[in-house]
Amino acid sequence: MILLIESIVLCAAFTLMVYVLSREPIKTLYNYPPAIQERVKSLDEYRDKIPTRSDKMSAKILAAVIIVIVFSLILRYINGYTTFTEGFGYGFLLWTIVNVYDAVVMDIIWLCHDPHFVFRGTEDMVKEYHDYWFHIKQSLIGEVIALVVCAAVGLVIQFLL
Repeated sequence: MILLIESIVLCAAFTLMVYVLSREPIKTLYNYPPAIQERVKSLDEYRDKIPTRSDKMSAKILAAVIIVIVFSLILRYINGYTTFTEGFGYGFLLWTIVNVYDAVVMDIIWLCHDPHFVFRGTEDMVKEYHDYWFHIKQSLIGEVIALVVCAAVGLVIQFLL
């Protein structure tokens, strides 16, 4: 039961974060297929607004640190886990649930079909916006990243008092 509650809370928090970021879709440019990224980068309207790859990497590192902290605190003080294996395993399970939710619900169902997420000047790129395989590949990359992040969670849990 706790897994279900934690999964719902984490998916809801993730949805809220995406909703807040969607107020300025240009900040999420790198979540789109490469053809859309290139078209947007070529449009004068967006030229000075496009985040750099460095900005993207900084945001991902900050997100990873926040996830390590949040997962570690939840798993240690709510779930009562004290070992690396428990922290890594359960953290990886939670990550995978949110990752699948992100790929299927947030990306394939919502982002790919909501006109709010279509950049002006790319309206003709329907096929590219419906590139579900791009989002599935990104999800698989997310699983590899999870190995590192969840290993950090496991280490933090093991050494928390």
